[in-house]
Amino acid sequence: MNPPVRDDSPVFLLLQTRNADDPMRVQEVGCFARALRVPRQRILTWDLLQGPAPKELLHRADVVLMGGSGHYSATSNEPWLRRLLPFLAELATSGKPLFASCWGFQALARALGGRVERRPDQAEVGTLPLELTEAGRKDPLFGRLPNPFLGQMGHEDCVVELPAGAVWLARTRRNPYQAYRLEGLPVVCTQFHPELNREELLGRVYNYPEYVHRIAGMDLDEFADHCVDTPEAERLLRRFVAQTTGS
Repeated sequence: MNPPVRDDSPVFLLLQTRNADDPMRVQEVGCFARALRVPRQRILTWDLLQGPAPKELLHRADVVLMGGSGHYSATSNEPWLRRLLPFLAELATSGKPLFASCWGFQALARALGGRVERRPDQAEVGTLPLELTEAGRKDPLFGRLPNPFLGQMGHEDCVVELPAGAVWLARTRRNPYQAYRLEGLPVVCTQFHPELNREELLGRVYNYPEYVHRIAGMDLDEFADHCVDTPEAERLLRRFVAQTTGS
């Protein structure tokens, strides 16, 4: 049985990149709340499609979160994303605890000078094994994971070059760069989704079924049979909060 949620937990700010009518916009908040074991009310949200988050909202948050994106690529040259990248770089180097997964992992890498490319041949979806790098095995957060460990995936964009100051922590068979932290800063980024369990991953792919057919080459029922819960990866979020806030 999971411990009860905490109503004295830190305040989180989830920076989202999702259309207003995307049902995963609400689901994402619930996923982070469940994985962090905090009430949903402790998670504030901001839509990055509107632009950078207001300073007063950032000030209220103890920890900033970033997650996936159903319809937007971190490789885009659209004006809204070009305007956003300097804000993300400033946020990452501000000293505010920041945990970013999937699209957040990619967008922060790009904002900090790394390189992100659309690589359909390296796309991944489902529950997949990850291997820790040497730095990952020694890392105070990742070093407590089994090696290998399982994570939930869903991406076609890939980080192909890490930004300066990034410590490489994990890889998969298809993609070398699956996790990094910023040296000397409370920032951790993962290509995989530690905020998702099996049920939540399936909720995502059922909403975007083209990913399963295109990437995994199987129907949804067959795909579901290959997915499992990933409790070790989920613990990363709670451990990150404990390490960066003492909560």
